[in-house]
Amino acid sequence: MTASITLTENELVALTGYAKPGKQLSVLHQRGFTRAFVGKAGLVLERSHYEAISTGRHTGINAPARSANISFLRK
Repeated sequence: MTASITLTENELVALTGYAKPGKQLSVLHQRGFTRAFVGKAGLVLERSHYEAISTGRHTGINAPARSANISFLRK
C-alpha cells in the first residue's frame, strides 16, 4: 500500500491533538510545519514536508509562504 501525498485526517488529529483545522494549523506552525495550510477540504500537510521536518532534513530555505484564510473557522 502506498502512502498518500498528504497526511490523513486521522494522522493530523494524532499529530496535533485537535480535530478542527484552525487549531491543527496553529499547532503545526508552532512546530515548524510552515507549509501546512487550510484548503477547501480541510487542513493540508504534504507527507514529504512532514517527513523532512520530522527527520531534520528541512532547513526552512525556499519554503513558500502561504497564508490561509481561516476566518470562516471562527464563526
